[in-house]
Amino acid sequence: MFFVDVIELEGLGNRSYLAGGETAAVAVDPPRDIDQVLAAAARRGVRVSHVVETHIHNDYVTGGLELARITGAVYLVPAGANVSFARTPVSDGDTVDVDSAAGLTLSAVATPGHTPHHTAYVLAEAGRPVAAFTGGSLLIGTVGRPDLVEPRLTEQLARAQHASAHRLADALPDDTAVLPTHGFGSFCSSAQADGDATTIGREKTANTALTADVDTFVAELLAGLEDVPAYYAHMGPANAAGPDPVDLTPPAVADPQEIAARLAAGEWVVDLRNRVAFAEGHVAGSFNFEADGKLATYLAWMIPWGKPVTLLAGSPEQLASAQRELARVGIDRPAAAATGGPEAWLRDGERPASFPRATFARLAAEGTEEAVVLDVRRDSERAEGWIEGSVHIPVHEVHRRLGEVPDGTVWVHCAGGMRAGIAASLLDAAGRRVVAVDDGFDAAAEAGLTVVTG
Repeated sequence: MFFVDVIELEGLGNRSYLAGGETAAVAVDPPRDIDQVLAAAARRGVRVSHVVETHIHNDYVTGGLELARITGAVYLVPAGANVSFARTPVSDGDTVDVDSAAGLTLSAVATPGHTPHHTAYVLAEAGRPVAAFTGGSLLIGTVGRPDLVEPRLTEQLARAQHASAHRLADALPDDTAVLPTHGFGSFCSSAQADGDATTIGREKTANTALTADVDTFVAELLAGLEDVPAYYAHMGPANAAGPDPVDLTPPAVADPQEIAARLAAGEWVVDLRNRVAFAEGHVAGSFNFEADGKLATYLAWMIPWGKPVTLLAGSPEQLASAQRELARVGIDRPAAAATGGPEAWLRDGERPASFPRATFARLAAEGTEEAVVLDVRRDSERAEGWIEGSVHIPVHEVHRRLGEVPDGTVWVHCAGGMRAGIAASLLDAAGRRVVAVDDGFDAAAEAGLTVVTG
């Protein structure tokens, strides 16, 4: 009897898997913090016999090389991937035994599209396919985006995605579980997953890669692509070179004088507390990236790569969780850190900075004539409707485009509040008067604000 354990990487919107039988298992697309995989194997009482990569990842640093080293597992990497470390290259049709006693085998299926070398792996029990680890090829209701490798290859890879999806659908039984790595919030996906679980049969009726002709599919796919997170440019090279082992030991403790000095030096000081607490009181000049939000995605997207970052957390647990998440995207060692709250982070005599929060109803009541309404949603969200007269700068561009925000009090909003909190902190640090609209965008029209559509 086989098992498949899902390892959720919620902050990055990805999944990794451990699959096997009674004595051995394979780890698929493992995260950099491999202790999660080792713990899952220990709970099952199995050894990790194989570690496999579906592709060289663009959105996180892999733990595959280190996991294989520690466990002695065979490390399978697509033969077409240009890497600088020792591995077992795997090609289309290659099959390995995962757990002979359980009759479990794993077969490689070339599925180019997300990357030229992308490879899916089919787990079979006694010769019958039971699960397909599809990485960034066939996702739940969508596919992985084809524009992360080279702009000139994008249309070619989009067409390859269509062909790869059909190859999997034609080769596998309808009840085969489809287990992708992307689609749960990662920007490596061309759209978000349509549900939490799926099969080949369901995808045949629900996935446009399998229901639309290739030209229609490619046109729609390319039209829907949005900005690529800036940090992706660093992930592929790091993974191809062979990542260093992760170091999650606590960072050096920063006292109020050091926090002030780092701010004065132009370094980033990031407050991980929730946006409500931050708005009520924070160290002037610090930025708010909530630990419970998409911390790694947005902080790694926006911070100048390599700039020192100091983390301010409400608790040691919050700090440790954030440090783990940031290590997954190559922000390895915070320059310093502190826990507690503003009273512990400010020098004697300093007062915390603050700014108000509001709803769309409050904005409507005060009127938009004198207000600067800043929309920090993505282009696709904006296209579905926007507040008349609002300024649009996606949140990941705000720090570089502060000079484009008109004079006046800035009422900043997103779709729900988290991104507005990030943008409000950036504006506040720049000395602007800001109000964070902590409200769902659906409430804008309900409040009487004019929402333009079409």
